[in-house]
Amino acid sequence: MNRSLLLPLLLNLAGTAVLHADGWQLHPDAVEQSSVPRGSVQKMAPLLSKVFPGTSHDWTVYVPAKLKAGEAAALMVFQDGHDYVNPKGHWRATTVLDNLIARGEMPPTLAVFINPGHDTAKPPAQSPWKNSNRSLEYDSLGDRYARFLLEEILPEVEKRWKVSRDPEQRAICGASSGGICAFTVAWERPESFRKVVSSIGSFVNLRGGNAYPSLIRKTEPRPLRVFLQDSSGDLDNPFGNWPLANQQMEAALKYMGYDVRLDFTEGYGHNSDRGGSIFPDALKWLWRKERSTAQRDHSGDLRGDLTLLNLLIPGEGWKTVAEGLGAADGPCSDQDGNFYFSDMKEPAIYRVALDGTKTRLSDEGVSGLKFGPDGLLYACQGAKKRVVSINPKDGEVVEIATGMQPNDLVVTNEGNLYVTETGSKQVTFIDPKTGAVWIADHGIAGPNGIALSPDGGTLAVSDSKGEFVWAFRVETNGMLSAREPYMQMRVPIDYKGEFKLNAPPPYQTASKGDGMAADWRGRYYVTSALGIQVFDPTGRLCGVLDKPQSSKPLTSCTLAGAQGDTLFVTNGDKVFSRKLQIEPPKAK
Repeated sequence: MNRSLLLPLLLNLAGTAVLHADGWQLHPDAVEQSSVPRGSVQKMAPLLSKVFPGTSHDWTVYVPAKLKAGEAAALMVFQDGHDYVNPKGHWRATTVLDNLIARGEMPPTLAVFINPGHDTAKPPAQSPWKNSNRSLEYDSLGDRYARFLLEEILPEVEKRWKVSRDPEQRAICGASSGGICAFTVAWERPESFRKVVSSIGSFVNLRGGNAYPSLIRKTEPRPLRVFLQDSSGDLDNPFGNWPLANQQMEAALKYMGYDVRLDFTEGYGHNSDRGGSIFPDALKWLWRKERSTAQRDHSGDLRGDLTLLNLLIPGEGWKTVAEGLGAADGPCSDQDGNFYFSDMKEPAIYRVALDGTKTRLSDEGVSGLKFGPDGLLYACQGAKKRVVSINPKDGEVVEIATGMQPNDLVVTNEGNLYVTETGSKQVTFIDPKTGAVWIADHGIAGPNGIALSPDGGTLAVSDSKGEFVWAFRVETNGMLSAREPYMQMRVPIDYKGEFKLNAPPPYQTASKGDGMAADWRGRYYVTSALGIQVFDPTGRLCGVLDKPQSSKPLTSCTLAGAQGDTLFVTNGDKVFSRKLQIEPPKAK
């Protein structure tokens, strides 16, 4: 049978396609139709970047014919824009957009075609493929390229056209290094882009992209729709195996319940032959109106694994508990599950009952806040250099220890306190009954958050200046022993570092590990620069929950609610809660 007749039969977009074919074929939707109005392509002035200093980017914008005056257009951004906008190339993107928009298979969409940056101090490159900054911009992990788009390119677009702010109406596309770049933008900024087309994506160790499958499996699922395309004839070299890398990406995304589709074929190579041939079908799948239902198969999970997905409840997201605050901190709960927190700038301490009723308990501003077995609240007041007890019934404040710089604290079943003094690099023991105060540990660079295991036998301390959560054995006399770096935190990428070829990206040394909590199963929840990092009792990372407010600092967290299965976090000027799947402990 003629291969051109076979092709439509093989483009089953409901699942992974596997076929053997080679050579680019012109798709009917990439052919100009006399009855279809054509959009315009407008060349923009070269942009001198501040995010990538010393580089200039050439770019053009496609404006659809059906775009009405004042109408907010959908948006699609293309990396290596020169290749997609070429009317005689394999993608023929403007013609495809004309045809799909005319039939209503895509909304009226502004398309931005961007070439990689080139160092203005160097002679012009022979072609945009050779632009000096291409690999650095496209292959590097982190949000630097996303910032370039959102802070530099799109503001220029919005000066002339109205663009939808709905992330569901924003897509991004690329091939090879441009393919991983497209995914990285959506991964880093799902509040801005939620649709991705990645053809022959370089999810290999060019600049650390091979880390994505494991990151995806250990990160809260993001609301992305991802179309991947690759073939068995793609590259296999010292940087990695492209076909295997793309299959690993599909497997990881599918495991986490993403709306993902991989078109995988036999043959072809590292080119646009297959991607260009099916490009219109990829866009139809990407912009389809029906929503997918997550299909997750966890039959391969090891027995006893406390995976992130086992903790999350489908459809349950963050809910606002309090807002308009100065600086939220000090979350804790009482034995009935009522929630407490402090606004350090107001200052005040509030109680949020199980029915949502909010009551102001005190005019004190505190960081660490915990209940003791005596029913009193114990609190850190760094500005006043003291630890105090607060009676929740009448607000009476009693000094417990002074002359210290407390940050956070925990109270043992015996009523003793362990307090982190970040500036002094120490953990301090306090016995409120006798007034005894002594240094329990010294030497952690930035001791910050602190939590006890459910049985009280292990003390965990986060290090805001390092990458570990440290663990100690709590002895019967209150001494701490067996100190070790027990949990390794994820740390942010260091954008000022050197992004080398064939190497992981540079990382910061500080996790900004802050307030902590522990559930009855022994999981630890640690707030950090990247979100709430969850560890199992053995110290393995279960996964990372994204911040409710990505631009605000996470200061602390606690578990509250009648069953202790609701996670509360203090996140800048707001407090949020989220119900988790923590089954209640078995009755004794």
